[in-house]
Amino acid sequence: MNKLLTARELKEQASLVDLLSRLGYQPVPKRGREKMYISMLRDDDTDPSFSVNDDLGVWFDHGAGKGGNIIDFGLAYWKNLGFNEVVKKIQQVCSIEPIEQKVMRPRKPSKVYQVVERVKPLGVHPAITDYLKSRGVFEVAKFYLSEVYYYTEDDNDVRKHYFAAGWLNENNSWEVRNRYFKGCTGHKGITFIPGHPKKAAVFEGFIDFLSWRLENPEGDHSIIVLNSVNLLQQGIKKAMGFSALDIFFDRDKGGITATRDFLKALPYASDRSSVYIGFNDYNQKIKLQLKLPVAEEGKKNDFFSKVRVPFGR
Repeated sequence: MNKLLTARELKEQASLVDLLSRLGYQPVPKRGREKMYISMLRDDDTDPSFSVNDDLGVWFDHGAGKGGNIIDFGLAYWKNLGFNEVVKKIQQVCSIEPIEQKVMRPRKPSKVYQVVERVKPLGVHPAITDYLKSRGVFEVAKFYLSEVYYYTEDDNDVRKHYFAAGWLNENNSWEVRNRYFKGCTGHKGITFIPGHPKKAAVFEGFIDFLSWRLENPEGDHSIIVLNSVNLLQQGIKKAMGFSALDIFFDRDKGGITATRDFLKALPYASDRSSVYIGFNDYNQKIKLQLKLPVAEEGKKNDFFSKVRVPFGR
């Protein structure tokens, strides 16, 4: 290797999927444009929660709430290496040689826009209905979710259409999910549903809130849904207005850490995850009670897990 690529050249020439393959990581079988992996950045990942869009050259680890480009991945993967060392390492692993410099315009990075076309009541699209039934929450979801039809479009006017169950956040953006992906059509944010003025229930995601609602149809709590543990601090800020707090976070490493941090900030809150002890989250418990297939949402050889909406913005 005669010449070290610049970071910009590396991002233009290297492929995330090729890098992962050369490092020994293969995506789980799936349909769709994103590729999903068991996260190689975390030891506690059992579901495929590491998403890669090779067309855009970006990744996102849902369990860690972090993502970026190929160099960001290298910095997270080789923690002991500096920036230039990571650039060199990726170039070596991928066997990329510098392209002969010609007089040409630098390639402008492509922007991807997400546009919501239509919003319909739940129950119109059978694939969305079947997905929510597979999670055991369709009947209660009809009161909270909608069907969202949207598309992404890049600077070259390439348009791709998608549909999903949608849940509004406080930024008026849709948190979207179907059997093959999850993400957000705009800016991430928590969701707040007003109820009792003094007590609130707090959840990581809306599927777990719907699972709780299924078992607690008369519960009058105000509801705070983080929509990502990465928004924990926003959730804590909203929760400060309540004198009684029940928190229902996942019982995995990320959820346990979030519970600890929440209780540290608001010590009077109560960890209620013992309600689904023996399960990763509230929805796993509901699915077992309803005798739904456990493999539905992400055994290692299954793709039914945490894929996100195409990367954009």
